[in-house]
Amino acid sequence: MTSEDPIRDPVNDKLLTPENSALIIIDYQPTQINSINSMLHKTLVKNIKSVAKIANLYKVPIILSTVNVSNGQNEDTIPSLKKELKGIPSYDRTSINAWEDVEFYDAVKKTNRKNLIICALWTEACLTFPAIDAINENYEVYTIVDAVGGTSKIAHETALRRIEQAGTKLITINQFICELQRDWNRKETIEGFVKLMFEIESFYSL
Repeated sequence: MTSEDPIRDPVNDKLLTPENSALIIIDYQPTQINSINSMLHKTLVKNIKSVAKIANLYKVPIILSTVNVSNGQNEDTIPSLKKELKGIPSYDRTSINAWEDVEFYDAVKKTNRKNLIICALWTEACLTFPAIDAINENYEVYTIVDAVGGTSKIAHETALRRIEQAGTKLITINQFICELQRDWNRKETIEGFVKLMFEIESFYSL
């Protein structure tokens, strides 16, 4: 058995590829994390760190945003996640909806990527609003359901239903990394893929 040769166009591929995707991480700050009640906080932190590691492994552009840091009302992105995002600028906002922040919006545009994987806290606000706005501007929007959270299970689940109805594709961490790897002929990422899969599966099995 052999893989396709030449490989499918990575920019126009209907599946996620490192060349057609961008990862957006919004508001993983202490106040927001501490208010999450749809999953364990340690699980949420572990999972969003895994998402960042996956994006780094496959060189997927990352856009990071926070809310109310520059005005002193909130703390920055949690240090353990910031460690995985070295060198990546952070766009601080006053708007709940990141899509309404000019610097953030311009950063998204500059990626020239049609697929946006959005992870944000809370699901019912800071994920829902930019997801719907991006869809309305003809982006393909995905969210990683095991790396986002809401203030309650019903708030989280209702928000996921709303954005799915609007056109967001719901995926998991395992699906994200497998979709980017896709072929064992991508030898340069195999070692990292196996290591990350082991970390993810080991954590889930605890």
